[in-house]
Amino acid sequence: MGHNRYSKTVTQDSSQPAAQAMLHAIGLTEEDFQKPLVGIASTGYEGNPCNMHLNDLAVEIKKGTKEVDLVGLIFNTIGVSDGISMGTPGMRFSLPSRDLIADSMEMVMGGMSYDGMVAVVGCDKNMPGSVMAMLRLNRPSIMVYGGTIASGCVADKKLDIVSAFEAWGEKVAGTINEAQYKEVIHNACPGAGACGGMYTANTMASAIEVLGLSLTYNSSNPAVSQEKIHECVEAGKAIRLLIEKNIKPKDIVTKKSLENAIRLVTVLGGSTNAVLHFLAIARAADVEFTLADFQRISDTTPFLADLKPSGKFLMEDVHRVGGVPAVIKFMLNNRMLHGDCMTVTGKTLAENMADVPPLTKNQKIIRPLDNPIKETGHIRILFGNLALDGSVAKITGKEGLSFEGPARVYDGEFAANAGIKAGEVQKGEVVVIRYEGPKGGPGMPEMLKPTAAIMGAGLGKDVALITDGRFSGGTHGFVVGHITPEAQLGGVIALVENGDIIRIDAQTNELHVHLSDEELAKRRIEWTPPNLKVQKGVLYKYAQAVASASEGCVTDNSV
Repeated sequence: MGHNRYSKTVTQDSSQPAAQAMLHAIGLTEEDFQKPLVGIASTGYEGNPCNMHLNDLAVEIKKGTKEVDLVGLIFNTIGVSDGISMGTPGMRFSLPSRDLIADSMEMVMGGMSYDGMVAVVGCDKNMPGSVMAMLRLNRPSIMVYGGTIASGCVADKKLDIVSAFEAWGEKVAGTINEAQYKEVIHNACPGAGACGGMYTANTMASAIEVLGLSLTYNSSNPAVSQEKIHECVEAGKAIRLLIEKNIKPKDIVTKKSLENAIRLVTVLGGSTNAVLHFLAIARAADVEFTLADFQRISDTTPFLADLKPSGKFLMEDVHRVGGVPAVIKFMLNNRMLHGDCMTVTGKTLAENMADVPPLTKNQKIIRPLDNPIKETGHIRILFGNLALDGSVAKITGKEGLSFEGPARVYDGEFAANAGIKAGEVQKGEVVVIRYEGPKGGPGMPEMLKPTAAIMGAGLGKDVALITDGRFSGGTHGFVVGHITPEAQLGGVIALVENGDIIRIDAQTNELHVHLSDEELAKRRIEWTPPNLKVQKGVLYKYAQAVASASEGCVTDNSV
């Protein structure tokens, strides 16, 4: 076939008899040695609904590779469930898992001399991790998303994972009883698949589909569906064309295709984590793409999708009205995307969409351009004396566009959770949660528990929350995260005291504490950095290596 560009170093070289003997041991024949070897990378594991079915899907992908005369070889890597670890010390391992997934996929592919990769992935960090590996390797690659979970249901009310988080806040506030609380927990997640709303998993899957690294319908085909099984077989077959034509991830991920991805994130009202992940993806692709690009795209793109967490629909509803491709087609028809970008089908985005049916008539999920939820994007990049290197806000417009109030400061998420539960947080306050950045966390944990507790306690419209940590894709309300420099490095957020007046402005894109430079300088002299919370192990390694949130929290960092 002549397309075994990498594997021939082990399968064709007569001075590699031991390698060939070992490949015979796994069942390969002399004939197989002429074929490209494709690594099928699965983040499947039993402990998480998002990932529990991925090893089965990997087998379907392998069937596809066999159908087109490729040798598919399945390997596994790790994952951390954001939903399960949320609000616990385990959440510190979530963001570092992205880079470990990227490292391990790069390591197996490079170490085993595979010619191409199909990654089948589930939870939030899996998608960007796999894409970062694809770009670093720059060998023909396709990403397959394991798909979204079906919705749960109690008394005709649709439920998802965030319903469970917010039920805790409602129970604490006394608006539901123990039995109602338990009923939500028992019914929120009915089986395999990633969180159902436009949280980080669905955000990243949708964005990577329009980026061009997934097959059409990949992001909206549900986890438990015949469509998903069929698509996995097709992905196994599709890698053949990429290997033959030598179409590589860096041919697909360009400035224009990254703009497409962020425009779709904006239209869908996607997770703020997309900022962190696409900064890292752009860096792996060697494309210049910064916080300023996110703001530019947000300024010129409307927010149209009535999806959870701020809206009412789920990804399964998007699937029913035509899926993400119908949304992409709508955007192409309205000149919101670059249609000439190459994709993993070997065709351009516009060519892929030519035969896709449009959004179904009278659908209520994607609003028309003349009646947007918000005329500009929900992701705002804020600068100011509190965020000299930037911060990321998720403002859907439902919260208002500015907030000013006295600070209520907590050193860490657990202290904040306890404070909210004890009723310390008052209407009109700006809750400050610090020492939760990439180094200070370490691992920049997500703050879904405090934001869900604030929502559940009925304070969602009356309280803002800022942090050097992250927010979950499930977070809604007036929130600002990714504050850089982080507290651990002596960022101004470390110097804030209870009662200081903080202003958040999503129109001027400013995050400001009303303190003079002299007062800040005085406080800085009195401040000393706390010891890192860990002194060895993977989180210690991460804290040493990680770049700031404004640089995507990358760990292969030469900046």
